[in-house]
Amino acid sequence: MSIITDLTRSWLTRSTKPFSFHNEYDQKLPFQDCDNLGLYVHIPFCKSICNFCPYCKVKYDKELCDRYIDALIKEIHFVGSQYPGKKTVTSLYFGGGTPALAADRLGEIIEAIKEHFEITEGIGLELHPDNVEVSTLRTLKACGVTKISIGIQSFQKKYQSILGRTAVDANSLQEALSQVPFQTVSMDFIFALPEQTFEDLKSDIDKAFSIGANHVAIYPFIDFTFTKSTVKAMAKREKRKLLDRITLYCMEKGYKRDSIWTFSSEKDAKYSSMTRDNFLGFGCSATTLLKDQFKINTFSVEAYCQRVQEKTLPTSLTIRFTLRQRMVYYLFWTAYSTKVDSAAFEKFFGLPLKKMYGFELWFAKLLGFITEKDGIYSMTMKGAFYFHYYENFYTLAYIDKMWGIMRGQAFPTQIEL
Repeated sequence: MSIITDLTRSWLTRSTKPFSFHNEYDQKLPFQDCDNLGLYVHIPFCKSICNFCPYCKVKYDKELCDRYIDALIKEIHFVGSQYPGKKTVTSLYFGGGTPALAADRLGEIIEAIKEHFEITEGIGLELHPDNVEVSTLRTLKACGVTKISIGIQSFQKKYQSILGRTAVDANSLQEALSQVPFQTVSMDFIFALPEQTFEDLKSDIDKAFSIGANHVAIYPFIDFTFTKSTVKAMAKREKRKLLDRITLYCMEKGYKRDSIWTFSSEKDAKYSSMTRDNFLGFGCSATTLLKDQFKINTFSVEAYCQRVQEKTLPTSLTIRFTLRQRMVYYLFWTAYSTKVDSAAFEKFFGLPLKKMYGFELWFAKLLGFITEKDGIYSMTMKGAFYFHYYENFYTLAYIDKMWGIMRGQAFPTQIEL
């Protein structure tokens, strides 16, 4: 698996050097001149731990959660106050974990952010279905949240059982959502589960839109080595057939595809914390992507709190990009939206996209992966599937390795990918 990603990395970066992450960081982050900057805040607490979930999370404890939020607010002020005035940012997203477990302090976190940043595209927050109740939704809305993403995974008992999830009461969800409207109500589902059919996935998507969602995300199941999941991944041929059929179904229904995995029923319904040129991450395991570096915070809640208490950034690892490495990061995450704008690439790097990757674009067109019109490269259905297929290799070869190490070591010395 790593051979494919290693060869791809070497070809696209024109170098045999790996992505090398070191236990170092800039105490002052160079984000002031970054355009299209997004913000992400990680709340790692969950009432129960799903065995398939790879993200940084710990069992909820009120005292620990409050200590963590105190540290989080200090980190936000520490980074945000590094430059005078307010920095304009596109959006703010809260992920986890279960951010709603800290709903009583969400207002404090957002206030701290607004002291240093001007948000132009709204605030998004992930929710467990159990948190979708009127009182919680009203609290979120009062804090300024405009978008919510509900982690359904599946409405069907057979898959809830496989994933170790409890039943979702669709009627209760619908009632709560009808009383407290949001600009975007997204519902997340996992596809490519064992023996999952088109009818299974179609049923979930239809139900989501019928009970109040205006956006859905269908993420592929990925079998991370460090999780305790016993779920077996679906074979490539079945997976492609399922993804193609559900994509065609959504497009026939008039839903807009706004990323590899997401579809919306309304023009302004969007939910994505990933498709940003640059972003700042706050909280344990949160990542920061800037013009010439990428850094990731420690996965340890205790180590995170201690570092912030010492008025030191909780960074665990940093990579200093070569120009080609940064281009690969840019293209990979931009392509997640299914489109790459050559004018935007040239504005970001000061170099034409065709000059840097003309052969690759020609070859991708030849294979039927992309089309091009007026300098905008768009993925075909075939291209979207193979992007997913490659992302699976990338995730298991790179992210799985990095997260696996960082879950056991708060501050590893170095990781090469």
